[in-house]
Amino acid sequence: MKLLSVVSALLIWQRSHVAASDAKQLYGTWSSKSNQVFTGPGFYDPVDELLIEPSLPGISYSFTEDGHFEQATYLVTGNAKDPSCPSAALTFQHGTYEVLDNGTLILNPITVDGRQLVSDPCNDKGISTYSRYNQTMTFNSFYVQLDSYHGMYKLQLYQFDKSLLQPLYLAYRPPMMLPTETLNPTTTSSTQATGHHKRSLRDTVRRNLENRHRTNAVKSSPKGLLNSDVFWYLSVGMIGMGSVAFLSC
Repeated sequence: MKLLSVVSALLIWQRSHVAASDAKQLYGTWSSKSNQVFTGPGFYDPVDELLIEPSLPGISYSFTEDGHFEQATYLVTGNAKDPSCPSAALTFQHGTYEVLDNGTLILNPITVDGRQLVSDPCNDKGISTYSRYNQTMTFNSFYVQLDSYHGMYKLQLYQFDKSLLQPLYLAYRPPMMLPTETLNPTTTSSTQATGHHKRSLRDTVRRNLENRHRTNAVKSSPKGLLNSDVFWYLSVGMIGMGSVAFLSC
């Protein structure tokens, strides 16, 4: 009985503290439960330096096997004084990551590439603030396991103070990411600023739609469940067939 208790304790420790040799488990794109926020060109357009607002709040992290990461977060914060005036923040970062021997995960962003858009519609000026963003992130530990309830792999991150971050679920593998090198070098950005022209709304939307398909990432779905895209096409097909049958009557 004592030996069984020791073995159980070791298994729990191993699940909660992934060693550096197990960093490969991070490989892929992970997204929170809303399943609407993903890293990659659908969230940030580095050419126009445009942050694209998802339909719902959430967070997403992507990791490559050779030590690169990307972060996309869309957070909404309530206003206690006026519930109709929540503030929102969209944040993009990418760079390199390392896993220490004790299981600590450190994300080191590329300083000049981080961007943040903060919207506070009820502040004094009533405008959004767009700025550069750079914050090294430290997670005390993490583990990856198969979530039997959702039928998907789950990434659980523990923040620097050991508090739980909301669980993330595997969405794409290989990961859906922008290029891992520096996207907007400071000198290049300043040079382009003088000759840069503002894109029309049509061009911006077209670029967003094009960017969403520029990836070799494969969407992850629960085993035995229909992919949402397949379900959508089947639904459209059924509606079409029903319409034809109705008109022929």
